[in-house]
Amino acid sequence: MEESDSLFPEEELSGNVLLGDDEKGGLKDPEFEVEALPLEAESAADPRGCCPEKEPTAAAAEKRKKTAVHCRGQASHLPKEVICLDKLREEKVLFIQKTRAELRACRERMGLITKQQESVAAEVAAEREANHTAAVGRLQAVSRRLCMELENERDLQSKILATLKESENIMWHIEIQDAQLKGVRESAQAQAEAAKRCLQMRAAEQLGKEKETWGKAERNRVLRVRRSACLQKEQRLQHQKLVEDARKSHRMAVKFLKASLGRAQERVRQQEMESREHLRRRMDAVLALKKNITANRETLRKFQAWGQVKAERAEQKAQAEKEAILAHGGDAFKHLLHQRRRQELEAQKRTFEDKQKLRKHEIVSRILKEEAEEESRKRKPLSPAKPADRLTLRDKTWGYIAQVCQEKTATAAPCSPVEKDNFTYPENSQLLKYISYESVLGDPGSANQEDETLAEPEISGLWNESYKSCQVPGEDVDRKPVGGTKMEKDILARTVERLRDGVIHKQVVSGREFKGCPFNSKPKLIHFKDFDVGKVYKEKVTLVNATYTINYCKLVGVEQHLQDFVHIDFDPPGPMSAGMSCEVFVTFKPMINKDLEGSVLFLAQTGRFSVPLKCSTKKCSLSLDKELIDFGSYVVGETASRVITLTNVGGLGTTFKFLPASEACDMDTSPSVRIISNTLTYDDRGFYEKLISSFSEQQLDGNGSSAVDMPSQRLQDEGHPTESATTITMPPKEELTEISLGKITEGEIRPFSTIKVPIIFSPVIPGAIQSSFKVMFKNQQCPTLYFRAVGVAVDVPVWVPRPSVDLKICMYDRLYQDSIVIHSRSKAALRLKLEVCKELRAHMELLPEMGYIQALSSYSAQLKFLPRHSLPEDARKYFDKESRVLEAPMTIWVADQIRPVGFTVHAIITTSDLELSPSEVDFGYCTTYEAIRTRISLCNRSLLPQEFGFVGLPKFVDIQPNDGFGTILPLDTLELDVLFQPTQAKVYSFTLTCKSEINRCFKLTCRAVGVHPPLELSHYQIKFAATSLYDTSSATLYVINSHLSMNSLTHSVPRIGSEDTCPVGPTSFQFLLPPDSPITISPSVGTVLPGKRCLVQVAFQPVLPCELIRRQAFQALIKDTEIKSLRKDMATQRKDPKGQSLSILRLQNRDQLFQAPTCHSLELQSQDLKSSSEEYQVAQATLARSYQGKFDKFVVPCVVASGDIQDQKGMEPLSFSPHNTLYLELWCPAVAPSIIVTSDKGKTISSFGDVAVGHRGIKKVSIQNISHEDLAVEFSLLNPNGPFVLLNPISKLPAGETHVLALSFCPRESVMAQEALDIMTERGTLSLTLVGIGVASMITCSIEGHLLNMGYVIAGESVSSSFKLQNNSSLPIKFSIQLDSVSSSRRENQQQLPQFLASPAQRTEVVGTQNHSGQSVFSVVPVKGIMGPGGAQDFTVTFSPDHESLYFSDRLQVVLFEKKVSQQILLKGAACEHMMFVEGGDPLDVPVESLTVIPACDHERREGTEELKPILVTLDYIQLDTDTPAPPATRELHVGCIRTTQLSPKKPDHPLMVSALLQLKGDVKETYKVFFIAQVVTSP
Repeated sequence: MEESDSLFPEEELSGNVLLGDDEKGGLKDPEFEVEALPLEAESAADPRGCCPEKEPTAAAAEKRKKTAVHCRGQASHLPKEVICLDKLREEKVLFIQKTRAELRACRERMGLITKQQESVAAEVAAEREANHTAAVGRLQAVSRRLCMELENERDLQSKILATLKESENIMWHIEIQDAQLKGVRESAQAQAEAAKRCLQMRAAEQLGKEKETWGKAERNRVLRVRRSACLQKEQRLQHQKLVEDARKSHRMAVKFLKASLGRAQERVRQQEMESREHLRRRMDAVLALKKNITANRETLRKFQAWGQVKAERAEQKAQAEKEAILAHGGDAFKHLLHQRRRQELEAQKRTFEDKQKLRKHEIVSRILKEEAEEESRKRKPLSPAKPADRLTLRDKTWGYIAQVCQEKTATAAPCSPVEKDNFTYPENSQLLKYISYESVLGDPGSANQEDETLAEPEISGLWNESYKSCQVPGEDVDRKPVGGTKMEKDILARTVERLRDGVIHKQVVSGREFKGCPFNSKPKLIHFKDFDVGKVYKEKVTLVNATYTINYCKLVGVEQHLQDFVHIDFDPPGPMSAGMSCEVFVTFKPMINKDLEGSVLFLAQTGRFSVPLKCSTKKCSLSLDKELIDFGSYVVGETASRVITLTNVGGLGTTFKFLPASEACDMDTSPSVRIISNTLTYDDRGFYEKLISSFSEQQLDGNGSSAVDMPSQRLQDEGHPTESATTITMPPKEELTEISLGKITEGEIRPFSTIKVPIIFSPVIPGAIQSSFKVMFKNQQCPTLYFRAVGVAVDVPVWVPRPSVDLKICMYDRLYQDSIVIHSRSKAALRLKLEVCKELRAHMELLPEMGYIQALSSYSAQLKFLPRHSLPEDARKYFDKESRVLEAPMTIWVADQIRPVGFTVHAIITTSDLELSPSEVDFGYCTTYEAIRTRISLCNRSLLPQEFGFVGLPKFVDIQPNDGFGTILPLDTLELDVLFQPTQAKVYSFTLTCKSEINRCFKLTCRAVGVHPPLELSHYQIKFAATSLYDTSSATLYVINSHLSMNSLTHSVPRIGSEDTCPVGPTSFQFLLPPDSPITISPSVGTVLPGKRCLVQVAFQPVLPCELIRRQAFQALIKDTEIKSLRKDMATQRKDPKGQSLSILRLQNRDQLFQAPTCHSLELQSQDLKSSSEEYQVAQATLARSYQGKFDKFVVPCVVASGDIQDQKGMEPLSFSPHNTLYLELWCPAVAPSIIVTSDKGKTISSFGDVAVGHRGIKKVSIQNISHEDLAVEFSLLNPNGPFVLLNPISKLPAGETHVLALSFCPRESVMAQEALDIMTERGTLSLTLVGIGVASMITCSIEGHLLNMGYVIAGESVSSSFKLQNNSSLPIKFSIQLDSVSSSRRENQQQLPQFLASPAQRTEVVGTQNHSGQSVFSVVPVKGIMGPGGAQDFTVTFSPDHESLYFSDRLQVVLFEKKVSQQILLKGAACEHMMFVEGGDPLDVPVESLTVIPACDHERREGTEELKPILVTLDYIQLDTDTPAPPATRELHVGCIRTTQLSPKKPDHPLMVSALLQLKGDVKETYKVFFIAQVVTSP
């Protein structure tokens, strides 16, 4: 167990797929670890869990599989109780193992959490000592989380223990039951051994049969080889013959081709010559046209010149006349005006005379024409059989056209009258192409226009039939001859009105005035209907007085156009009382066959009134009794008849004809095609004159064409639609013979009579039938009548609802059935016989073949269709080989019925073949730890989708997708992956079987060689988590050497196929990484001893390619260079005094602008950008921001060789076998960083630059969340003792928002510092590199010893001294000068004991005697400022005492950046009241001025007398014990003179002599008198 634990680490519990560091942290569920072990077993037993190309497995898996198979074989002979008990025990054992593993994992986690709590507690204590509040808070949160996790783990442990205890109890009961069933198990094992022996015997027999079959197959193969050799020989001979024939054909083709090319070239030359000749002719024509234009211009110019000359001559003539008139004293303007008016009047007169002559000729010709027409009309006999004697609009139009034609062709003689009976229309094919749509359909509105004529007389009423030259005009007619003035007409109208007013009187009765018609007429309308010309008709009319009192009635007469036909007999009754009546007799004698309308005029006392009169000719009024004839439903073969009635309620008969609506009309005597438009008016007469004139001229010339499109064109120009003139020449429709007309289809209908016409329905084809008919009449005034007839034809009594039985798509050798339903509408039972055509009887069958169908019921027959492969040959007549469509006619014979009932069976026949490509697969060499994938194609040759599946697969083969099962579409090809994973090292040869849904089998032969390498990997596939750019994900694996023994019987040994076993010993490996890959494997080369393993670290760090970054940097630099160049040009433009425009400057420097970037880019490419350069970092940040992500899959081979690689140093390298190679697959998804830096152009290196030691530099970095979700942010821990500090950490960054991080750099020493700050999220880590340089403030002072002694100064005067400070650092330094005498802490120091009392070794204070005036005795200039890097600053110290003292002192401090004291200089000085001073000796006073004895004598007295100042000089002689003579005791006294600006008093210039007593104390006391002589002289 220990060895297995060492060989298979705990990391294998998570399966063969190794998770990255990020994914391990996410597996917090304890059940995941518990269930990891069975997942590993499943992945080892099922090859589908492997990778697509190479997938790992374990060598011991084969034994477990064999054991499981054996157990299943034994289980088949055991009772169910034993089998259930074994399964239950296995499940409980596995559950107990899982529970124990879970308990062990839980305890390990508890121990790990406890260790983490201890480490966190230690860190909390350390951070508290360092006073890091933020770190302490964070660690406390971690501690609380660990405590919570520990409590959860304890609860989980208690639950697991309870579950484990319960499972062990159940296991004890299972063991007891197993012991009870031991006998049953032994008997079952004996039976299994007997069955095994029986199976072995059967296997031996089957092996013999297989050998015989193999021999037969081998002999058949040899025969096929011989046959193929013969066929190849024949094919070679045929090929040679074909090649020879092809060569001969080629030679002939070349010959004909040359001839064809020659003819084509000759044709091209002829075309070129013709084109040149045509071009020459065109050029000549153009030149001639140019000459003509020039000549015309010259002629036009001459005419213009003539006109100008003529105008000038006329002007000169007028001017001469004007001068002559002026010379005679006349008015020239008036003369010219009269002359001009006279000329205009003469011109108008000539014009008027011409018009009068023209109109006179026209009037005379028209009068003669009208008189001739009237005479011809009177001579024409009146026929009562004719429906009408007058011309219609159509007849008048064509008559006028014919008349115009005759006028064009005849002489100036009067035209003959046009009669209707002998009138013929002009015949011309071009003129007879169009006809009015309204005239064909019989537009009712056209009847109102028939009385109109296209011709209009010059004088109104001249052409009226009632016109007579001797006719007396009525009262309303203008009696004034032509030429009367308007004034005369007005006078005449007023006179007539005055006369009428004298006759008419108003009737007022009882104050009421009568208004309205004075007499009522009975009848109100006098109507003579259906009159005949020549007969006399009378009508009596009664007039009733409708006024209030007596009234009179006088007959005035009838209207003018009725006077020749209507006669009124009226005897005036005299005065008539109200309500009285009188009679009027009206006699009508028609002379023309024309409708007349008018009124009979009467005059009463109260006014005029009239009775309307109407005379109507005989007309036809035709109608049908119905417009739709519905026959209903009839069986095919029956006949039905209906009658439609045509009624004429008019007094005129006509000829009618019934015919289908699709047939053309031939009722008119005129041609069948006419050009008539219902939109024509009398204004079109002139147009028709032009049309007929052109038509007659063309007809006389013999030309067949005519401008017949002119009417339609004119109608379009006048705004009329072109639909008014259409053609009746329509394609005839197919007539339906089922509904037809009877025997009476045409004839004559008399006035006030009816005609009945039969309509016959004889159905032939089942279905709905509809026919349209029309009734046309010879009388053109009668519109065409239309009606429809509909009916439904029902088939024979027996019919099939589905006349076409569609079996869709059918496969060969498959049975298809369908039900044929037969219906009967007969009222009696019928016998049926179902028959299949002879060609299809071997493939199709109708059952039963004979049967009886009951009355008004249905009958069902069964259709069976089993297509054989011989169907295309058997049924060539009904089967199409190209489309594979079968159309088979079936027949149902009905007893006593001649016509059978038929239906058709449709089907598409297809094959059921599936084709595997390739037919043989060679997997090659494959290790037992990987799987090889090979792609095969499965093609469906059928027109139907088929389900398929690979069955009986070996355990070492898998087919994907869907485990080799699925559905393939028609004529489709599927790509399948065959995965081969050997379980042991041997040679494999096997066959894969694919079965279709109809149980057809298709074979695929496979072979491979299994390899067992001497080394193995703990994981063969590593899936890294999605890693951001420049982030790192890592994983670990082991290279294991489990080869310990050469015994192949106990376990599988490493070998290649059936070759020799690999030796036991150290084995080396080497990972071969692909070039330029973001993968790092450490170690990549190593040696593993037998039974050991080697840890390998795999890291994935996606980066952007350097070449891509450099290219981006080059582009940015080129763009910046162009912008700078453009700005420079714009600046030059602004400075240009000539004011040259920017556009001209751009044009001048265009080449420079395009060439400069190219040259510059070449220079940049020659230089190598470093990764630390700013351009490189900016380009890198730009590309990282726009990165779209990438997924790479790397397969890293690991070659294996026997031996230790360390022993091969200096020797030949180890030989690696390619078949023993292991493969490690890496899934490397790279994504864009979720958090990026937006400040400083996206650079992740934040440089603080140089910061003075002890000072703090702040830098702000902006980060942005560019992902679509909020991210929890964590920061890596910076060095607590380091100079970098994150001031404002955050815990969450919303999506799309930006946060500014404040980073602080506070160096404690002069050193370059660098740290990495990791911003960690769930989706990646952003690393910020913090760089800063701590620079010490190095300042040197020119004063040595840090003491500045100002010397002696006369009290009241001052002296200055200077010194220099030098900045030796690379930073500018801010300085300030401080004196201790003016510091805030001096008051506190004065409260302490004096220095000479506290420390006898040092008598004086740092701050000594000060001025009595309160002013500082020392002053410094300047007090503050900034020294640049390497710069210097001079300072001036001034000493100004105001009294005498030897203890003036102060301390000067140089403070940098208002914090650090860099230099301390002690300032000293002494002041005397006189110029001379003595320095030296022992002190006789105290340095504190407040404790000094002040002499009581005044100053004046002291100046008069000399004061003795004692000086104590102590000489200490040290006697040494050695023989060396001791040095003498010496002391020095300094006598000096103070330089002053005061005037010294004049004193004798003699030496100063002073004596002093010197006492020597040894064994005796000796006294000496010492004289001191001093003299002060000035310098020369």
